[in-house]
Amino acid sequence: MNKDLIQKRFARSLETYNNSAKVQRLMADKLLGFLDGSGEFSDILELGCGTGFLTQCAVKEIKNFKSYTAIDIVENCRRYIKNIDDSIEFVCADAETFESGKKYDLILSNAFFQWIDNTSDMIDKLMQKLNPNGVLLFSTFGKENFREIFLSTGKTLLYKSKQELENMIGNYRHEIEEEIYVLSFKTPLEVLKHLKSTGVNSLESSAWTKRDMFKFEEEYNNYCLARPTLTYNPIYVKILNSLK
Repeated sequence: MNKDLIQKRFARSLETYNNSAKVQRLMADKLLGFLDGSGEFSDILELGCGTGFLTQCAVKEIKNFKSYTAIDIVENCRRYIKNIDDSIEFVCADAETFESGKKYDLILSNAFFQWIDNTSDMIDKLMQKLNPNGVLLFSTFGKENFREIFLSTGKTLLYKSKQELENMIGNYRHEIEEEIYVLSFKTPLEVLKHLKSTGVNSLESSAWTKRDMFKFEEEYNNYCLARPTLTYNPIYVKILNSLK
């Protein structure tokens, strides 16, 4: 995973992200619903906070936290997080390698885990950071995510299926749920603009030529005969730090 490229692409998309990332906003709203109003979470850690979709939901839902640490690889996310709640500690770091001697009652993340090199190791690492009966709560994307892009270009992230994730967390008490959203666009170029505005065009660093663009449009139209679509495949995971 090219972390430098990911950082640059997301940094460029911050101004357009909030208006374009409609599915990610829906995911943040739904993810907090898994807490079901139960539990007291004094110390909270958020990974890949971005512009704060999930942060905003969390501070509204969880009133009496003592500490909230939000991590993102993009430094400019700091101002978005501080505008939500100035008491939140923002740390500019790679959340995958972030180290802290602290334990947390809740670790949460929205639309971040697909950027992790080794999901299983990351889950194990985060479970070690939880207090007894603490909660790891995250959303990511499954195998059907951006299937149109893969069929048109052959490029994709190594998304994990719901079953693969379930196999990783099977020893813990957990909940897992999957959804499909299909967005429609007028042209394949609008799909590309959407991807760019949400910062997820981070699979390759080289700029496309006119020939590349023409080939993409042709392949996309061959796949989406009626109208260009883009599939999102959210997966929601809640893991309690307690064995079955």
